[in-house]
Amino acid sequence: MAVGNQGMLEDGLDPAACVASLMDGFSIETTPGASQKIPDYRAHLKAGTRVFITFLPGSDFDDTIATAIRLRREGLEPVPHLAARSIPSRDFLDAKLRRLVGEAGVREVLAIAGAPLSPLGEFRDTMQMLETGLLDRYRIRRIGVAGHPEGNPEIPDAAVAEALTWKQAFARRTDASVYVVTQFCFEAAPIIAWEQRLMAEGIDLPVHIGLPGLATIRSLLAHARACGIGPSTAFLTRRAHDVARLLRVSAPDRLVLALAEYRAATPASRIAGVHVYPLGGLSKSARWSYAAAEGRLVVNARGNGFRVDADLS
Repeated sequence: MAVGNQGMLEDGLDPAACVASLMDGFSIETTPGASQKIPDYRAHLKAGTRVFITFLPGSDFDDTIATAIRLRREGLEPVPHLAARSIPSRDFLDAKLRRLVGEAGVREVLAIAGAPLSPLGEFRDTMQMLETGLLDRYRIRRIGVAGHPEGNPEIPDAAVAEALTWKQAFARRTDASVYVVTQFCFEAAPIIAWEQRLMAEGIDLPVHIGLPGLATIRSLLAHARACGIGPSTAFLTRRAHDVARLLRVSAPDRLVLALAEYRAATPASRIAGVHVYPLGGLSKSARWSYAAAEGRLVVNARGNGFRVDADLS
């Protein structure tokens, strides 16, 4: 139930209901390193929550497997990253998938190219990895792939669009449930424009929008630079002129409200949900996300943002 909403959105849409619909079933992310600092994920996440597990360049994939096993044991749904360029061989992939499925009950993965520009092994990109047929062999039929609303600084836009077209065709010929998970952005406009371009190009894969979790503006700017986030970073820069503001915790309320309204008013939209990057720590981002998903929010007087009814201390 919404708390103290300031009226309705355009077209009579209820903002709390729109936000709750968008945030419902959100996924979130963790790293093997961060897992060592979390005594029990159940203290922060509800049973069945999909938790993506990063596989960073130079890391040991066995740490990803151990984290997946732990998440399954704690009643969560592990979704490990498979970074193609960091996988040394088909045999390596086969062995690790066998363990992920057999020991952690993995049913879903995020298949990405990964950060290294030069592959460590035989896979140059996600498509080569998918073509091995190993995901199908291990009955992993739900596959996330990467999306970049503000472009990928390392890959031309035409090549990115071609890759998404290939992945859509792959989904159709294999019956795999393929969806897009985007890099995080800070404003809705580039996301909406990107989605409309996808629709115009005939790409109709479901899209899960990446949200920056609760963090200080200084921390968000650092993550944005590291990840090559594009023009929407200007949104943060405008808020960072006052040094004191750099240390304030920022929530993606304006972004979520604008996307929720767009999605509710656009029947053709393929936005299916959101994926939370807990850049300032998992606990605060999870509490904020659950409150938003339950409609426990107050829209501000301008109707362009909200605050949640939750203890974020």
